[in-house]
Amino acid sequence: QVQLVESGGGLVQAGGSLTLSCAASGTIFSIRTVGWYRQAPGRQRELVASITRAGITNYADSVKGRFTISRDNAKNTMYLQMNSLKREDTAVYYCYLDQLGVAYWGKGTPVTISS
Repeated sequence: QVQLVESGGGLVQAGGSLTLSCAASGTIFSIRTVGWYRQAPGRQRELVASITRAGITNYADSVKGRFTISRDNAKNTMYLQMNSLKREDTAVYYCYLDQLGVAYWGKGTPVTISS
């Protein structure tokens, strides 16, 4: 059974940084496309960033140049380094993993940016 557990969310001031982690189990992590979505209050869930097994990354325009997604296959863990945070980055962040076309999700970790 695939399980994803996020950590690292919290409250940070605008302009600050935060790193999210997501540990995966129950899957061959190294061959999966993984990534992060977020959902702000009253808004739809949106893709933040993804990374393929080959290390190809994709970012939402709103986070390009500020966020960096990475993975450590030896630790079955993905990361989202978030810099220059803005109030509009406030959301619940969810990690996901694509296994043969089926998406698995973590329970989410809240990120709140204060002014």
